Amino acid sequence: MHELSVCRGLLQQVADIAATHQQPQVSRIQLRIGPLAGVEPQLLQQAFTIARQGSVAEQAELAIEAAPLIVHCPDCGQDSPASLPRLDCGHCGQQQTQLKSGDELLLLSIAFPSDAHQEQQDV
Repeated sequence: MHELSVCRGLLQQVADIAATHQQPQVSRIQLRIGPLAGVEPQLLQQAFTIARQGSVAEQAELAIEAAPLIVHCPDCGQDSPASLPRLDCGHCGQQQTQLKSGDELLLLSIAFPSDAHQEQQDV
């Protein structure tokens, strides 16, 4: 399962951040995942339950928010929401757009149990 290897990489990054802040545990991890990220959020949640065992995030909650699918149109210069399977401009209908948002897998924040300190990091 691809999501398990993603979780392992995520947990290594989380462990490195926790060590930098001299924190033995993480209580919450927040991610943003776009529909084109190549990761299924539900499977990632399941993989997290397995991968977190024995890690600094063993008791952590994994919160996932969906990133919007946004395109930029070079013709009209506007950004607009898009939907799969076509990424047409919502303003002028142009089919050749540039993806602005929707393919990301971002680590937004990490919370430690000892305080409300949060670190913002990209995965």
